[in-house]
Amino acid sequence: MVRKAVIPAAGYGTRFLPATKSQPKEMLPVVDTPTIQYVVNEAVESGIKDILLIIGRGKRAIEEHFARNYELEELLKAKGKEEELRLIQAVPGDVNIHFVWQHEQNGLGDAIRYARDHVGNEPFAVLLGDTVLESSEERPVTRQLMDVYNRYEELVVALEEVPRERVSRYGVIDGKEIGSGVYLVEDMVEKPSPAETPSNLVIASRYILPPEIFRALENTKPGKGGEIQLTDAMRILLADRAMYGYRFKGRRHDLGDKLEFLKTSILYALKREDMRDPLLAWMRDLVQN
Repeated sequence: MVRKAVIPAAGYGTRFLPATKSQPKEMLPVVDTPTIQYVVNEAVESGIKDILLIIGRGKRAIEEHFARNYELEELLKAKGKEEELRLIQAVPGDVNIHFVWQHEQNGLGDAIRYARDHVGNEPFAVLLGDTVLESSEERPVTRQLMDVYNRYEELVVALEEVPRERVSRYGVIDGKEIGSGVYLVEDMVEKPSPAETPSNLVIASRYILPPEIFRALENTKPGKGGEIQLTDAMRILLADRAMYGYRFKGRRHDLGDKLEFLKTSILYALKREDMRDPLLAWMRDLVQN
């Protein structure tokens, strides 16, 4: 049973400089909600109440965001601003959020190693802190993966089909479909060229990992970019156990990309009743003139 989630959020966010010189990229808002809040919400809505955020230098704002601000809450109560009060209470009271610092930027695999003491001998979910996965069904994407894990009790990754010219940005799997959207993974490669890629099914920022991943990470040598790659550690596990991928039902928003960030902000604004009509009117006027 998956009871814990790990959210790596220690990266520098260099693609968003100068905005991220003094604030975490995960705190950049989509409309009026920080990116990291959407990620935490996905974990909570999947039934997870124990969450570890892996942060680094300059990420203190993430800790402050998830801490209770009792003075502000009392002020909003006194003014009768119940909706605003609800919005600033970032997580339900029965959800525990913890923090650990990644002292050096040595890759995603290295970040996951910092979760070892917190996770213990349990399977756990990993949600990348700069990517929002919008589910197209009632179950959040992490819950979809958890359901696959409950069936096979082996490592599960979220999968997304992308055009082949984009595979060099992701980890890519080679495998065969064994059920509706479920793939038995036979191999993986990190950021291949379009000519070398085994498929166009890429790993989409969500994982259910067994505790054995920590032993594999200990044996993982630096890979591309001189960093410890989580994909390389998963390949070590793949040598003697099964691994599955699930083509999730939903849409990925990679908020580490500037254009995708702008598109996502517009899409989420269009979902808001208070913004949809005036925003559409402005967009029509912009296009026509």
